Amino acid sequence: MAAKGKASGKKSGKAIAENRRARYEFTIEETFEAGICLVGTEVKALRLGQANIAESYASVEGEELFLINANFPIYEPASQFNHKPKRSRKLLLKRREISKLIGVVQRKGRTIVPLKLYFNDRGLIKILLGVGIGKKLVDKRQTQKTRDWNKQKSRIMKERG
Repeated sequence: MAAKGKASGKKSGKAIAENRRARYEFTIEETFEAGICLVGTEVKALRLGQANIAESYASVEGEELFLINANFPIYEPASQFNHKPKRSRKLLLKRREISKLIGVVQRKGRTIVPLKLYFNDRGLIKILLGVGIGKKLVDKRQTQKTRDWNKQKSRIMKERG
């Protein structure tokens, strides 16, 4: 009989928002899963599947990490009790992870990019952060060529068999 439980090593769940552009613009070296401090109307808006993290980034302020420029639109039924859509939100990580990220950001060319916003198995909202180095134009072209070749390869394999 198979044991029930978490999938080994995979961070999965219902995706709310994805930053597809991040993997094109940056070479992701390492990923971290973080919690996020939200108010009630933000959670309700996210449960409706409304969010945009495409232009956002994580910033170190003091000894804390904040998500900057993420757009969680207002929740209409809340009227005057709503939140500000583009406010900065505190990210929740362990002290050791925060100090590691602070060290990484201080090195040349590294940035913390949000990759995916999702609900985990327990229904909590989590954000997947990636430590990335900005790609040059040549690297972006190579990434595009690889993607195109993989698409072609899968079409050929589908036709033959």
